[in-house]
This record gives sequence, structure tokens and C-alpha cells, in this order.
Amino acid sequence: MFDAAVVVVAVFGTQLFWLGPDHTGVSAAPVDYTTVSVLLCTAWLTALALWGTRSPRVVGHGVAEHRLVIAASLQLFGLVAMAAYLTGVDLSRGYFLLSLPAGTVTLLAARTLCRSWLGARRRRGDMSTRVVLVGSPEENARVSGEIARQPGVGLIVAGALPRGADDAPTWTDEDARQLQQLLEDVDADSVLVTGGGHLDAHDIRRIGWGLEPGRHHLIVAVNLTDVAGPRIHTRPVAGLPLVHVETPQYSTRQRVLKRAFDAVVALLLLVALSPLLLVLAVLVRFSGPGPVLYRQERVGQGGTSFGMLKFRSMVDGADARLSELLAAQGRDGSPLFKVDDDPRITPIGRILRTYSLDELPQLFNVLLGQMSLVGPRPQREAEVAFYDDDARRRLIVRPGMSGLWQVSGRSALSWEDAIRLDLFYVENWSLVGDIVILFRTVKAVVAPGATAH
Repeated sequence: MFDAAVVVVAVFGTQLFWLGPDHTGVSAAPVDYTTVSVLLCTAWLTALALWGTRSPRVVGHGVAEHRLVIAASLQLFGLVAMAAYLTGVDLSRGYFLLSLPAGTVTLLAARTLCRSWLGARRRRGDMSTRVVLVGSPEENARVSGEIARQPGVGLIVAGALPRGADDAPTWTDEDARQLQQLLEDVDADSVLVTGGGHLDAHDIRRIGWGLEPGRHHLIVAVNLTDVAGPRIHTRPVAGLPLVHVETPQYSTRQRVLKRAFDAVVALLLLVALSPLLLVLAVLVRFSGPGPVLYRQERVGQGGTSFGMLKFRSMVDGADARLSELLAAQGRDGSPLFKVDDDPRITPIGRILRTYSLDELPQLFNVLLGQMSLVGPRPQREAEVAFYDDDARRRLIVRPGMSGLWQVSGRSALSWEDAIRLDLFYVENWSLVGDIVILFRTVKAVVAPGATAH
């Protein structure tokens, strides 16, 4: 319904805006622009359907939905342009070129609003799939924890059928009866096989045979944590569902693209935000003695140190009291050097931190190539000392002003969660992902919630 409304408004709105209400004729064709608009709307909606943009497996999940919408729109207009050229129909270039971006951008905005609404409903437990976990207790607990961490994905763990090392090595009729009874008791829609518990391919097939077609669905959790969808490809070979996992690659093209994107956007932001930066500098100057800008040594790409710039949000000489405050709160041996209810923060600094305004000077670090707009959280040398071999992969890329840690909990994240999110970013970087994170960052800054300190 939303797609149809957006497409109709975009196409007919472009016709009225560009051509006016009286211009209807198309040269060398016995049709008018109203007929062309009707055909274009029909073709656009058909393309969205054929590309699977409304599939339940796609709607509300990741950036795949937006990618499909963009691909369907671009390819449709490519076909329309080819058809107009081959048939000699002289369509207005303005009508054609304006309706494409206007409709595509509005479609993406409408899908984003619908996704927000759907996510809110799912977090309340509505419009979600109730699943029963089947696997070893350890795997059931791992998958259940990941699902609970992201309530907006639309899965609710309704029950579990654990299979330990002492259970029968194969899936028996008694196991099937227990699973069917559990599905009925908890009113579950699907079975999620988490792995372990002596379950092989034949057992998973028998589980699927025991489910009611059209009512119950079978989901298999592949043991590939922190691997994004674009890196995973399935291909059946001789009856074997092979899963291909692309290794992370950081080509010269990708590095140049990311650096160019960072430099251009950072420069534009500095120009656009210059009045705000001036006002904030004045407020910080009158908040107490000390410099306006605070320079702190952080560890950057490849383990090299750099001076990260921030608006001063603490009293002068605050660093000298850090060890004392950490020891008083029993956190002097922890990897995250954060102080609860930090008394060193000035009143202006507390506001700056809540809305992340103190981090705006880091745009200069981005221009200098020391940081990126999006990347792993920049940490101090003492925090890097806690890294194991896995965590050191964070240093492959430049640290970021924002990142998955910024839009996934900020100060509420544990050390392990922050490292896990940063490693996920490093392993699955894409320019589209950076753009999505930046949009989510704006939302997190405007509505910071209780996790912003």
C-alpha cells in the first residue's frame, strides 16, 4: 500500500511539476503522458514485487531491503530508457530523470518509517515469529542470547528442546513427538536448529518432515557468527547446500573510496556546522579555566598514536584524578576507563557529552586522515594493552567518530560487546553500511537516551 502511494505520487507529481497540467502529448507516439505515467507506475510496482522487496525474509532486515529497492528502480528505468530509444518515443528527459530519484528516495524513506514502526511493534512482542530451539544446551543459550539482544529482528524464543551428549545419536520418533507437543504447548511458529546435540543433516531433514507445511517453518543457525549477509552465498551442489563465505578484503579501491567519502563529508560538515562550532567554543571558554580544545592521545590505525580533538568537557587537570576515581569505584583493573557519575565533568560538558557535541572537532582529525567518520571506537594506549590477538584486528582500519558501538548502546556496552561490534565492522565493512551507521548516529545524537554519558 505504501509502495503504491509513493510511486503514484512520485510519478504523477513529477508529471504535474515538470510538464504542467496541460502538457500531455508524447511526440511520435499515439499516447499521452498520463498513460505513460500509469504504465510507469504499474511497471515500477511490478519490478518491486519481482525483485522480492516485499518478501517476509527481506522486509525489516538489514540493508538488503534498501539494496533491492534501489536495484529494482534503477534497472526498471534502464529498461524504460532502452525501450524509449528503440521505439523512437521522445520522452521528456526532465520528467524521466526527476521521477526516478524522487520516487526512489521517497520509497527508501517510506520503507525506513515502516521499518521503525515494525521494529517498535516487534520489541513489544507483536508481529514476531515464535521459535523453539533445538540443539545442545550451550548452543541454545548462545542463540537465545543473540536473539534477546536484538528484539527488533522479529524472533521470540518460546521454548527449547535441549539435546545433550547423553541423548540418542539420531533423531527418533520420540524426539519428533516431544517437539510437536512443545510446539503446540508454546504456540510456536517455527523450529530453530541451533546445532550440536548430535544433529546431522539427516536429523535436520527429519525435523523438517515432522513440521506442518504452511504453518511451521524450519530455520537452521549456521555457526558463522559476526559475518554479514553480503559475505555469505549459498549454492546447492549435488544435493549439498554449500555456504560460501567471502574472506574480508581491503582493496586499494575500497580504501580510496572510504577516504574520499570521509574527506568530502567531513569538509562539508565543517562548513555547515561552523556557526555551531563557534558557539560551542565560546560556551566551553566560559565554563571554567582551561583550553577550549582538549587533545588526548589515542591509538589509531596500525597502532600509531595521534592526538584526538574534543571540546573540553571536564575541569582543567581532570586526567590527574582518573586513577584515583577508578580505584574508588573498584574499576582500576578494568579495560574500559569510565567513571560513573564523573565529578570532573562541567555542567556545559555534561550537555555536550549527552548529545556528542564535544566530539565535533574530530572532523579535523578526519580531514587529516587520522580518523574516519565511521570505524572502531578510538581507545587509549592503556586500554589497547588489554587486547588479545582477535581484538587487535580493530587496528586494521582507522578509528571512527561514530560506529556500531555508538548506535548500539554507547556507555551501556560492556568491553566484550564493544570489541565484538568493532570486529564485526572491520570484518564486514561497506560504504552503504557506513552511510546507514551515519544516519543511525544522527538519530542517536538527537534522541540520546539513558546510555549517553
